[in-house]
Amino acid sequence: MMSVFTFLHDETGATAIEYGLVAAFISLAGIFALQAMGTNISSFFSSVSSTIDAAQPGA
Repeated sequence: MMSVFTFLHDETGATAIEYGLVAAFISLAGIFALQAMGTNISSFFSSVSSTIDAAQPGA
């Protein structure tokens, strides 16, 4: 019976799980942020590409 109580109060590995959850939440936040900004980033790089193409002599 004592081993059951020892098992229930054992917190070994809890820190690793907490770090894993924090990393998962940060990853999800990054994914959602990139998806939200995706069209803006795409139009920005298209604009930069067009400007570079227009600036090239003989193109």
